[in-house]
Amino acid sequence: MIRIGVVEDDAVSRKLVLDYLARYEAEHDLSFDVSVFTDGAQILEGYRPRYDIVFLDIQMERIDGLTAAHHIRSMDDQVVIVFITSAAQHAIRGYEVNALSFLLKPLPWFAFEQELTRCLTQVRRRRSASLLLQTGTQMVRVAVEDVIYIESVKHRLTVHTTAGDHSLVGTLKDMEAQLEGHGFFRSNSCYLVNLAHVQGVRDQSCVMTGGEDLRISRPRKRAFLTALTRHAGRSR
Repeated sequence: MIRIGVVEDDAVSRKLVLDYLARYEAEHDLSFDVSVFTDGAQILEGYRPRYDIVFLDIQMERIDGLTAAHHIRSMDDQVVIVFITSAAQHAIRGYEVNALSFLLKPLPWFAFEQELTRCLTQVRRRRSASLLLQTGTQMVRVAVEDVIYIESVKHRLTVHTTAGDHSLVGTLKDMEAQLEGHGFFRSNSCYLVNLAHVQGVRDQSCVMTGGEDLRISRPRKRAFLTALTRHAGRSR
């Protein structure tokens, strides 16, 4: 299920976006979970990073779209943001929040359909990402979602997956950079944890899929819990 937020204070424009989403669902045999907000302030109230895509009007009275996007991006580095505006000069600032693109009002169906397709491609690419691992003389492709955690001992890494373990030469720092944006967190100097596989936290450990307890260092625990909470919010 693709989760979409629509933030638009103008009733006519809001209805048009919702009509287009319904049309896209019908023509592409898809199903969206759509949440509607009438102002930037409304989506920020209790915001959790649960959306895949947010369509955001720029010119709104209480909190404008750019300001709302800055707040959203501070809490959510994965959501695809698309601005909708009648003034193209405002949209150029979209780079500040890593927006995918902008749509100009009045909103034509063809442009909307194209941009939504681009958004969905990006969401699917993120969800279907994989790692290519050099293990001895072999190359192994592993789906990121199947990685439970990665362990570092001296100069070797062990990638623990739902289908088995893979050993290779490398550093946790490089692997952390490669997996940036895919919901991984460094729980201590030895472990890079896939938050999607955290089953619970007790004392200074996180319990992973398969039942292993992994140590969370004291300095990293608060940030770990914050990242885990955000990830859980996105997964709902």
